[in-house]
Amino acid sequence: MDEQYQQAIRYWTLAQPVVSAYVAAVVRDFRDRDDVLQSISVAVLESFASYDTTRPFVAWAMGIARNQIGTYLRERKRNRLVFDAETIDTLSIAFEQVESEQNRKLDLLQECLSKLEGRARHLCELRYQNDLKPSSIASLLGMTPNTVAKSLQRVRDQLRQCIDRRAALDGGQS
Repeated sequence: MDEQYQQAIRYWTLAQPVVSAYVAAVVRDFRDRDDVLQSISVAVLESFASYDTTRPFVAWAMGIARNQIGTYLRERKRNRLVFDAETIDTLSIAFEQVESEQNRKLDLLQECLSKLEGRARHLCELRYQNDLKPSSIASLLGMTPNTVAKSLQRVRDQLRQCIDRRAALDGGQS
């Protein structure tokens, strides 16, 4: 496999959930969704050589998705359960913005997680990295499952507040 093809697959793997959600919002027939998404995947991989790396990949892939969905809708024009072109474009923009916001929140989460210390950090590692249930964590640490669950809830609240504070600071600097 050549390097360009591998890069295309890596980018597509990251963009695919957003594109898939967009397709699901526009293509009402669940049987057609897979076909449309597959045609988008093929078009993205075939067109990757023309991708301008100075632009966000998701926006570029969404443009291809809009074209493929447009083709799908033109073929099914008689169906009254399809969206008009303006609605499809609006949905596309909304999904691009959601993806961007989600990525930003994931970045903020990583930042906030790195600031956790002591027991809070250890509980998060046991729960989310080691995938242990509260009852297993309780056995390991000599706590009750209820205490572990409440502690994890407090840590999640702390992380949520950290993310909100960081987002507000970033928003104020823009």
